Amino acid sequence: MPEKLTPTKRILMGPGPSDVHPEVLKAMASPLMGHLDPEFVQIMDKVKAMVQETLLTKNQLTFVVSAPGSAGMETCLVNLLEPGDECIICINGVFGGRMADIAERCGATVHKVNSEWGKVIEPSQIKSALGKCPHPKLVALVHAETSTGALQPLEEISDIVHNAGALLVVDAVTSYCGVPLKIDEWNIDAVYSGSQKCLSAPPGLSPVSFSNNAVKALESRKTKVQSWFLDLSLVKNYWSGGKRAYHHTAPVSALFALYESLRLVLEEGLEKRWARHREVHQYLANKLEPMGFRFLVEQKHRLPNLNTMFLPTGVDEAKIRSALLQQYNIEVGGGLGDFAGKLWRIGIMGESCTHNHVNMLAGALEELIR
Repeated sequence: MPEKLTPTKRILMGPGPSDVHPEVLKAMASPLMGHLDPEFVQIMDKVKAMVQETLLTKNQLTFVVSAPGSAGMETCLVNLLEPGDECIICINGVFGGRMADIAERCGATVHKVNSEWGKVIEPSQIKSALGKCPHPKLVALVHAETSTGALQPLEEISDIVHNAGALLVVDAVTSYCGVPLKIDEWNIDAVYSGSQKCLSAPPGLSPVSFSNNAVKALESRKTKVQSWFLDLSLVKNYWSGGKRAYHHTAPVSALFALYESLRLVLEEGLEKRWARHREVHQYLANKLEPMGFRFLVEQKHRLPNLNTMFLPTGVDEAKIRSALLQQYNIEVGGGLGDFAGKLWRIGIMGESCTHNHVNMLAGALEELIR
């Protein structure tokens, strides 16, 4: 007979998921109801409204993809790109590379803009790419690169992209509800995120939003979207209108949890939440830098909620990271790509963004490193 499931309670300070508020867990344990139940449809409407409010957008085509952030990435790209389209994809870490891969699978011609990992994409690089590809359908880049902890400035690049007549697509998986993200003000045409980072909901959902110009591009497609499940011409009818068209069985419990996590964000206030992430980030720096930890990213481009740090000289990162988990139940993330085995990714996101989390980590490290 299998044992009863009793997962260990961890302190989540890696690149995601983050800790979850008890009220969110409680919401996820609510009784199930049908995915076309009138009451559930009302909950979907409220979730949509809260996603719009937290993304600072009035975009009507705003909803939640019933799958993780990677599916949000695919939703944006497979709906906007057709075979033969040209696009510019910016790569300064793992997830820019993933966008380029998906765009190529759409049959698009991909022009890549590459920056060193840990750096951001400069406006001059976009201008140079537009010199070689003057009429791309879209330009895509990562706002908060989870593999490096770099926070990408967007406003100047947005102006350059739109002056070229292109759409701007943004990966906001690790920035949403943790740092300023202003969809309408910054003129972002398509954006996707994930539920498990600064939003502090369980993994498995991806909020997305599309501007009116992006919707026009969707409506002028000459070919079918390559993915049936992610085809917005089908799924949007499940999230809008008086009579909902069945598309798929929504993850009811996960959406209950998302509802509560969004409510908690709005209860705290977006600007207060952004300020909390900045303040706890500085507290983390003040605790760990005297111990010999060093940041990968220069200060002006650091993502406060995802800190990539080199360990003190002579410290075995894998050994200490394993001891943190086994002895103290604290999870931090290892490096990816060229940084594997060389640095840590320390998340202070959402419910994990507290002084107490930093104190627990710093206290454990003092014991382990000594």
